[in-house]
Amino acid sequence: MPFEPVRTKADLDAMDFADVLEGYKSAERGDPEPGENRGRAYWHGWRNRMIDMGELPMDDAARNLVREVMRAGLDVAKSFRRS
Repeated sequence: MPFEPVRTKADLDAMDFADVLEGYKSAERGDPEPGENRGRAYWHGWRNRMIDMGELPMDDAARNLVREVMRAGLDVAKSFRRS
């Protein structure tokens, strides 16, 4: 693993979405795991897609990220209901 996995929504939000998407598409094409020649955002996208496809197991980092993203989405939904 060339990079530290993304564990928090804040960390994810700081990433360049275009790089994440490019890495995600790379995994869909069946490209091998990117090395340090690519950035962490690209690697995160690749890793995330591999988890989505069941090629990599869901780990604690991914579970924590999902929890934070879902919690943030729920918080947004609550604020709309109060309006």
